[in-house]
Amino acid sequence: MSIDFLWVEEYRPKTIDDCILPQSLKTLFTSFIQKGELSNILLSGPPGIGKTTVAKALCDQLNCDWVMINGSEEGGIDVLRNKIKNFASTVSLSGGKKVVILDEADYLNPQSTQPALRGFIEEFHKNCRFILTCNFKNRLIDPLHSRFSTIEFRIANKDKPKLASKLFERAVYILKEQNVDFDEPVLAELIKKHFPDFRKLINELQRYSVSGKIDAGILVNISDENLKTLVSHLKRGENGYEDMRKWVVNNLDNDPVKIFRKIYDSLNSSMEQATIPAVILTIAKYQYQSAFVADQEVNLVACLTEIMSMAKFK
Repeated sequence: MSIDFLWVEEYRPKTIDDCILPQSLKTLFTSFIQKGELSNILLSGPPGIGKTTVAKALCDQLNCDWVMINGSEEGGIDVLRNKIKNFASTVSLSGGKKVVILDEADYLNPQSTQPALRGFIEEFHKNCRFILTCNFKNRLIDPLHSRFSTIEFRIANKDKPKLASKLFERAVYILKEQNVDFDEPVLAELIKKHFPDFRKLINELQRYSVSGKIDAGILVNISDENLKTLVSHLKRGENGYEDMRKWVVNNLDNDPVKIFRKIYDSLNSSMEQATIPAVILTIAKYQYQSAFVADQEVNLVACLTEIMSMAKFK
């Protein structure tokens, strides 16, 4: 077993056919390749579902020269303009099309950077195409929407069993390639927990694989007693902050949504009625954020700190 590289990169699909997608999306992307044409497209959907992988595979299969820009890390106007200008203003050495892949475009500032991006697209449209990826398309300004064809990465209920099965097969292949022993029921539970976030699943498998085995020991549940421990920390206010942080670290293997739900279910038994509505709004806010934040620990600690400061406990 090697841990010198990221499995998500080592096993990233190189072609559209290898991507785990609903057949309707595969057919659409395959038609782009068959026609040899690519317009400006916006790929929208939840994290880890394959938007960036599809963008790269499309460019490679169309023999495009492409550059990747991360909107959350390189989202300044000057950085964006320089990278796009340096790439788009030159002729392709291979004679192919040129494509800018702007990943996580919804992180760009809607008041400054997004309007500037619209200008860059117009300036270089003769020589360059653009592919944007985003988790939340409603964060993009209307003038950008009007310049792109939006493709939604949605999985219908009827497609979920088939795609989950393919995800299981892919995970089995990776674990065998890495010589990691695993229990199939545990792997199935992990897929159920993370589906359709393929990236999160593979990252978690690599993290767990350090021990050399994927078994039931990694499946942690939040018991009622465990939750009572958390509530006891919150009751102590700032004096319980460090213990609360340790609790979060020890329970991060759980699905964040399940943690928020467990806290929500305990409100009537642990808090005064008058403070429950405000706490529910806080839980809802941070549960929503958990779908796209980079650090789940920070998000959960922030939520619990806010609850700690506002709630009156029984």
